[in-house]
Amino acid sequence: MSSFGPAAILGLCVGFLWGTGCSLAIMYSIYLGGYRKAVEDTLAPTKSKRLRETLKRIALRRAQEAAASAPK
Repeated sequence: MSSFGPAAILGLCVGFLWGTGCSLAIMYSIYLGGYRKAVEDTLAPTKSKRLRETLKRIALRRAQEAAASAPK
């Protein structure tokens, strides 16, 4: 450890933080891109086939959960 200078340790820490920050920024931009597309699809006057199928699956799952939790 004594063979490394303080500048090397500082450089390693800054490099690690810079790399982590850049990775998080990239993941966040990918997330936002997908979120924007989902909002656009939801607000579109004609719904895509995939969105219609997903909404049907959600409605079916909610109906199943409601039936399972209904008092007997």
